[in-house]
Amino acid sequence: MTDASATSGTSGGEDRRDALLLATLRHVPFDGWTHRAIHAGAEDLGLDAASADNLISGGPAEAMALFHNWADRQLLAALSREAPADMRIRDRAALALKLRLRVCAPFREAVRQGVAFLAQPHHATLGAKLTWRTVDAIWHALGDRAADFNYYTKRGLLAGVYASSAMYWLADRSPDSSATEAFIDRRIDDVMQVPKLMGRLRQQAEKLPNPFKLFRDPRRGRFYRGY
Repeated sequence: MTDASATSGTSGGEDRRDALLLATLRHVPFDGWTHRAIHAGAEDLGLDAASADNLISGGPAEAMALFHNWADRQLLAALSREAPADMRIRDRAALALKLRLRVCAPFREAVRQGVAFLAQPHHATLGAKLTWRTVDAIWHALGDRAADFNYYTKRGLLAGVYASSAMYWLADRSPDSSATEAFIDRRIDDVMQVPKLMGRLRQQAEKLPNPFKLFRDPRRGRFYRGY
């Protein structure tokens, strides 16, 4: 499966894939992320197996990528509607994660099957790539245009919150997943302190002498600055 396989094509083709994906999701809790689930979804739409294989040519792995892509698009649309322009970055990040899980709420069992699917060694790279796409999309939606080390720091931190929140959510039985949303708030509070701490540490480190410009003069038995 190539990256383009999950996103390329006309909007009409995307609509057809979305329709097949949503039909497939009804069967994933029983058949897993398999060709059988895809073909069952196609049958619900009056499509034959060959048509389904043409729409989702990469099979279950591409279906999983399509699901993440679809959920990301729903998340971004909801975030643009629900997040006030003056909302703090911390609150917008928390809201984005909450919306991502709300989008997936009708498909909780398919998500659970997806976790098992992506946990297989030969799908580990796909799982990491899909998580990165989600957190990258969120940061872009929040207006982040970092191109330095902060780019990776921010996305790595949010990826950790996203992954732990999804696992918490799968076991959450509180009304409207309120316990998960409180969990997200706590985790976001924690990780938002990390860049500030790293900034302070960098400032302190810059004040320290460069150890590569200090060496011992064997003749004088003491340290002195080199050039």
